[in-house]
Amino acid sequence: MLARRLLLGSGLLLAAPSIVRAQAWPARPIRIVVPFGLGGSADVAARFLAAPLGEALGVSFVVENRPGAGAVIGTDLVAKSAPDGHTLLLMSNTHTANETLLPNRPYRLMTDLAPVAAINVAHHVLAVHPSIAAQTLPEFIALLRANPGKFDYASSGPGTPYHVAGEVFLAMAGATATHVPFRGSNEARTALISGQVPIMFDAIPTMREQIAGGRVRGLATTGPARSPLLPELPALAEALPGYEASIWLGLMAPAATPAPIRERLNAEINRILALPATQEAQARAGAQPMPMTIAAFDEFLRADIVRQGEFVRMAKMTPA
Repeated sequence: MLARRLLLGSGLLLAAPSIVRAQAWPARPIRIVVPFGLGGSADVAARFLAAPLGEALGVSFVVENRPGAGAVIGTDLVAKSAPDGHTLLLMSNTHTANETLLPNRPYRLMTDLAPVAAINVAHHVLAVHPSIAAQTLPEFIALLRANPGKFDYASSGPGTPYHVAGEVFLAMAGATATHVPFRGSNEARTALISGQVPIMFDAIPTMREQIAGGRVRGLATTGPARSPLLPELPALAEALPGYEASIWLGLMAPAATPAPIRERLNAEINRILALPATQEAQARAGAQPMPMTIAAFDEFLRADIVRQGEFVRMAKMTPA
């Protein structure tokens, strides 16, 4: 009996460190790695969530931008980080597209990372520099068809939702243009405004200011219907039935991050997304909150990998 008690006691002692570690979380500031540049949708979402998450969990949330290589650099950093709940990845459909576009990436999304929470979804606007002669969407499509390969279009990087939106648009329009990738939305947007690259798909709220100021011309939005933020512009689907392009955002963690930590983060994020103030802020930003359970987000990710693969093949985008 004494030996049995000693064995049980030693077992409890062995288990104690893991119990203490789980109870101690979070033990220090939590970093959200954004594998994209400053000012883009992912960066804005990370900074939007950082404050209320910090208040809820009692530690600081620090946003760390690690752009480069089509989001691979920052993503690989998180995949190789300690799975202790102190490092998170702010990700998007760039990552599900990369599962097809970048077969040689150093990580596997659904193997090396684990879903935490979905955040939101938003549509884009197609904008051109005023030097482009076309004033309307039909005129623009006709211009591209009449000048195959003559024009360039900018994106925030290869495999990003804006890149995929451009390639799918060109495929459905029966036109060609040259993709010019940048390290982030800010760089691409600057190139558009300066006329260096005359065409771009970008976030509606950010580009709306440039359209209103006459620095660029908005031609269409990419939702199934017109955007309430730019109601004067047609939806691309009006000219190309069936066309729709969006950017969605979510959080993932290193694969072995304990389930209770991911569940706590999921619950807090869903609570924040349900707040009226959050929904109003998201509407102003042209986004819609997308609360999901971890299981639902896992299913969503797997389905979107298939969906993005279909887009890549339809647009004949070449894997790197």
